[in-house]
Amino acid sequence: MQYAANAYAKASRVALSPREAEAAVLLKAAGRLQSLGSQVEAGPALNDALTFNQRVWTILASAATEPSSPLPVEVRTSMAQLSAYVFHTILDTMIEPTAQKIESLVLLNNHIAAGLQGDAGPGA
Repeated sequence: MQYAANAYAKASRVALSPREAEAAVLLKAAGRLQSLGSQVEAGPALNDALTFNQRVWTILASAATEPSSPLPVEVRTSMAQLSAYVFHTILDTMIEPTAQKIESLVLLNNHIAAGLQGDAGPGA
């Protein structure tokens, strides 16, 4: 019984808010893409990283654009546009992989994660 209580206490200390969880999963997707290195080659590693990123963005886009979302209309519209860009870039990268396309996805994930964490970045 003590083990269960300790596990619960530990889990309650590390529980993430929804924004923190979204940021964490975006950073994980960015990390998986970055781990491909500068020599991007078609294959299972690339497909796995891109598919994971696509799943992340599908969930984010669905949550942000659903009619019951509390987000302002402008934010929902921007998320829909960003998601369309991400999905297009993912498909384009699967067809013709380049380091620039991967870097574009990594930067976008990192910037969105930083915003979710409350870091507006330099000059904001």
